Amino acid sequence: MKIITRAVAIKNLKKYIGRDLRKLALEHGITTYETGKQNKGWKGLVLERLAGLDNNNKKAPNGETFEVKSVSCHFMNKVLAPKETMAITMINKQELVSTSFFESHCWEKLRSIIFCVVMWHGKNSSTGELLKIISFDFIDEQLIKEICEDYEFIRKKLITQGFESLTGGDGKWIQARTKGSGHGSTTRAFYARKELLRKILEA
Repeated sequence: MKIITRAVAIKNLKKYIGRDLRKLALEHGITTYETGKQNKGWKGLVLERLAGLDNNNKKAPNGETFEVKSVSCHFMNKVLAPKETMAITMINKQELVSTSFFESHCWEKLRSIIFCVVMWHGKNSSTGELLKIISFDFIDEQLIKEICEDYEFIRKKLITQGFESLTGGDGKWIQARTKGSGHGSTTRAFYARKELLRKILEA
Protein backbone atom coordinates (compact mmCIF):
# COMPACT_ATOMS: atom_id res chain seq x y z
CA MET A 1 0.00 0.00 0.00
CA LYS A 2 1.28 3.45 -0.96
CA ILE A 3 0.79 6.52 1.27
CA ILE A 4 -0.40 9.58 -0.69
CA THR A 5 0.68 12.92 0.78
CA ARG A 6 -0.97 16.23 -0.11
CA ALA A 7 2.04 17.26 -2.21
CA VAL A 8 1.93 13.99 -4.16
CA ALA A 9 -1.84 14.34 -4.67
CA ILE A 10 -1.41 17.87 -6.09
CA LYS A 11 1.38 16.67 -8.40
CA ASN A 12 -0.76 13.77 -9.60
CA LEU A 13 -3.80 15.96 -10.25
CA LYS A 14 -1.83 18.56 -12.22
CA LYS A 15 -1.02 15.88 -14.80
CA TYR A 16 -4.68 15.90 -15.83
CA ILE A 17 -5.18 19.65 -16.35
CA GLY A 18 -6.99 20.13 -19.65
CA ARG A 19 -8.49 16.63 -19.60
CA ASP A 20 -12.23 15.91 -19.62
CA LEU A 21 -13.39 14.45 -16.29
CA ARG A 22 -16.35 12.70 -17.93
CA LYS A 23 -14.04 10.71 -20.20
CA LEU A 24 -11.72 9.96 -17.28
CA ALA A 25 -14.72 8.75 -15.26
CA LEU A 26 -15.57 6.25 -17.99
CA GLU A 27 -11.92 5.11 -18.15
CA HIS A 28 -11.99 4.43 -14.40
CA GLY A 29 -15.39 2.74 -14.43
CA ILE A 30 -17.11 5.52 -12.46
CA THR A 31 -20.80 6.05 -13.25
CA THR A 32 -21.81 9.60 -14.19
CA TYR A 33 -25.16 9.76 -16.04
CA GLU A 34 -25.17 6.31 -17.64
CA THR A 35 -28.08 5.04 -15.52
CA GLY A 36 -30.25 7.98 -16.63
CA LYS A 37 -29.82 9.56 -13.21
CA GLN A 38 -26.81 11.65 -12.17
CA ASN A 39 -24.36 10.14 -9.71
CA LYS A 40 -23.91 13.40 -7.75
CA GLY A 41 -20.52 12.45 -6.34
CA TRP A 42 -18.92 11.34 -9.59
CA LYS A 43 -16.55 14.30 -9.97
CA GLY A 44 -15.20 13.82 -6.46
CA LEU A 45 -14.68 10.10 -7.06
CA VAL A 46 -12.81 10.78 -10.30
CA LEU A 47 -10.61 13.46 -8.71
CA GLU A 48 -9.73 11.20 -5.77
CA ARG A 49 -8.73 8.49 -8.22
CA LEU A 50 -6.61 10.95 -10.22
CA ALA A 51 -4.99 12.16 -6.99
CA GLY A 52 -3.80 8.59 -6.45
CA LEU A 53 -6.35 7.38 -3.94
CA ASP A 54 -7.88 3.96 -4.50
CA ASN A 55 -8.35 0.71 -2.62
CA ASN A 56 -4.60 0.09 -2.62
CA ASN A 57 -3.47 3.57 -1.55
CA LYS A 58 -4.48 5.80 1.34
CA LYS A 59 -4.02 9.34 2.59
CA ALA A 60 -1.06 10.18 4.78
CA PRO A 61 -1.79 10.46 8.52
CA ASN A 62 -2.53 13.74 10.36
CA GLY A 63 -0.28 16.59 9.36
CA GLU A 64 -0.45 15.64 5.69
CA THR A 65 -4.19 15.15 5.43
CA PHE A 66 -6.11 16.68 2.54
CA GLU A 67 -9.50 16.83 0.87
CA VAL A 68 -10.07 17.00 -2.87
CA LYS A 69 -12.92 19.38 -3.80
CA SER A 70 -14.27 20.20 -7.26
CA VAL A 71 -15.20 23.83 -7.91
CA SER A 72 -17.53 24.19 -10.90
CA CYS A 73 -16.86 27.36 -12.88
CA HIS A 74 -18.13 29.09 -16.00
CA PHE A 75 -17.27 32.26 -17.86
CA MET A 76 -19.11 35.46 -16.99
CA ASN A 77 -18.15 38.48 -19.13
CA LYS A 78 -15.12 36.47 -20.32
CA VAL A 79 -13.93 35.98 -16.72
CA LEU A 80 -13.85 32.56 -15.05
CA ALA A 81 -16.28 32.60 -12.11
CA PRO A 82 -17.53 30.00 -9.59
CA LYS A 83 -21.00 28.62 -10.28
CA GLU A 84 -21.99 28.37 -6.61
CA THR A 85 -20.81 28.60 -3.01
CA MET A 86 -18.85 25.70 -1.50
CA ALA A 87 -19.55 23.89 1.76
CA ILE A 88 -16.54 23.84 4.10
CA THR A 89 -17.73 22.00 7.21
CA MET A 90 -20.72 21.55 9.50
CA ILE A 91 -20.90 23.80 12.58
CA ASN A 92 -20.85 22.30 16.04
CA LYS A 93 -22.21 24.88 18.49
CA GLN A 94 -20.03 23.91 21.44
CA GLU A 95 -16.91 23.71 19.32
CA LEU A 96 -17.51 27.12 17.71
CA VAL A 97 -18.06 28.77 21.10
CA SER A 98 -14.85 27.37 22.57
CA THR A 99 -12.49 27.38 19.57
CA SER A 100 -10.65 30.29 17.96
CA PHE A 101 -10.17 30.33 14.19
CA PHE A 102 -6.65 28.93 13.87
CA GLU A 103 -7.55 26.07 16.22
CA SER A 104 -10.87 25.40 14.49
CA HIS A 105 -12.10 22.60 12.27
CA CYS A 106 -13.09 25.27 9.76
CA TRP A 107 -9.48 26.43 9.34
CA GLU A 108 -8.19 22.86 9.37
CA LYS A 109 -10.56 21.98 6.51
CA LEU A 110 -9.82 25.13 4.48
CA ARG A 111 -6.05 24.74 4.55
CA SER A 112 -6.29 21.03 3.70
CA ILE A 113 -8.48 21.45 0.59
CA ILE A 114 -7.06 20.86 -2.86
CA PHE A 115 -9.30 23.01 -5.08
CA CYS A 116 -9.90 21.38 -8.46
CA VAL A 117 -11.39 23.92 -10.86
CA VAL A 118 -13.72 22.21 -13.34
CA MET A 119 -15.42 23.83 -16.34
CA TRP A 120 -19.22 23.78 -16.11
CA HIS A 121 -21.03 23.52 -19.45
CA GLY A 122 -24.56 23.22 -18.09
CA LYS A 123 -26.70 20.70 -16.25
CA ASN A 124 -25.99 17.07 -17.24
CA SER A 125 -23.30 18.21 -19.69
CA SER A 126 -21.28 15.44 -21.30
CA THR A 127 -18.00 17.33 -20.76
CA GLY A 128 -16.18 19.00 -17.87
CA GLU A 129 -12.51 19.89 -18.26
CA LEU A 130 -10.11 20.14 -15.32
CA LEU A 131 -8.77 23.71 -15.53
CA LYS A 132 -6.63 24.40 -12.45
CA ILE A 133 -5.35 22.85 -9.23
CA ILE A 134 -5.02 25.32 -6.33
CA SER A 135 -4.21 24.99 -2.64
CA PHE A 136 -4.44 27.43 0.26
CA ASP A 137 -0.62 27.54 0.42
CA PHE A 138 -0.73 30.27 -2.22
CA ILE A 139 -3.42 32.45 -0.62
CA ASP A 140 -2.13 35.79 0.71
CA GLU A 141 -1.96 36.51 4.44
CA GLN A 142 -4.36 39.47 4.31
CA LEU A 143 -7.13 37.30 2.89
CA ILE A 144 -6.56 34.68 5.59
CA LYS A 145 -6.70 37.44 8.22
CA GLU A 146 -10.06 38.62 6.86
CA ILE A 147 -11.44 35.06 6.82
CA CYS A 148 -10.36 34.83 10.46
CA GLU A 149 -12.28 38.05 11.19
CA ASP A 150 -15.41 36.56 9.56
CA TYR A 151 -15.10 33.45 11.72
CA GLU A 152 -14.60 35.43 14.93
CA PHE A 153 -17.58 37.69 14.08
CA ILE A 154 -19.79 34.62 13.59
CA ARG A 155 -18.40 33.06 16.76
CA LYS A 156 -19.12 36.21 18.80
CA LYS A 157 -22.64 36.42 17.35
CA LEU A 158 -23.30 32.82 18.39
CA ILE A 159 -22.09 33.54 21.94
CA THR A 160 -24.08 36.77 22.34
CA GLN A 161 -27.23 36.10 20.27
CA GLY A 162 -27.54 32.33 19.99
CA PHE A 163 -27.30 29.69 17.29
CA GLU A 164 -30.53 30.67 15.51
CA SER A 165 -29.11 34.16 14.90
CA LEU A 166 -26.51 32.82 12.44
CA THR A 167 -27.51 33.64 8.85
CA GLY A 168 -25.99 33.60 5.40
CA GLY A 169 -25.74 37.39 5.57
CA ASP A 170 -22.84 37.27 8.03
CA GLY A 171 -19.24 37.35 6.82
CA LYS A 172 -17.42 38.80 3.83
CA TRP A 173 -15.62 35.65 2.69
CA ILE A 174 -17.21 32.80 4.66
CA GLN A 175 -20.78 32.48 5.91
CA ALA A 176 -22.67 30.32 8.40
CA ARG A 177 -25.96 29.27 6.91
CA THR A 178 -28.53 26.50 7.10
CA LYS A 179 -27.66 23.17 5.60
CA GLY A 180 -30.32 20.65 4.75
CA SER A 181 -33.65 20.56 3.00
CA GLY A 182 -36.58 22.75 3.93
CA HIS A 183 -36.94 26.14 5.59
CA GLY A 184 -37.15 24.52 9.01
CA SER A 185 -33.59 23.20 8.93
CA THR A 186 -31.80 23.82 12.23
CA THR A 187 -28.32 22.77 11.14
CA ARG A 188 -25.65 25.28 10.10
CA ALA A 189 -22.49 24.92 8.06
CA PHE A 190 -19.60 27.16 7.07
CA TYR A 191 -19.62 27.96 3.36
CA ALA A 192 -17.07 29.70 1.17
CA ARG A 193 -18.81 32.58 -0.57
CA LYS A 194 -18.45 32.95 -4.33
CA GLU A 195 -16.26 36.00 -3.63
CA LEU A 196 -13.77 33.81 -1.75
CA LEU A 197 -13.76 31.22 -4.53
CA ARG A 198 -13.10 34.01 -7.05
CA LYS A 199 -10.09 35.08 -4.99
CA ILE A 200 -8.85 31.50 -4.86
CA LEU A 201 -9.18 31.26 -8.67
CA GLU A 202 -6.80 34.22 -8.96
CA ALA A 203 -4.06 32.46 -6.95
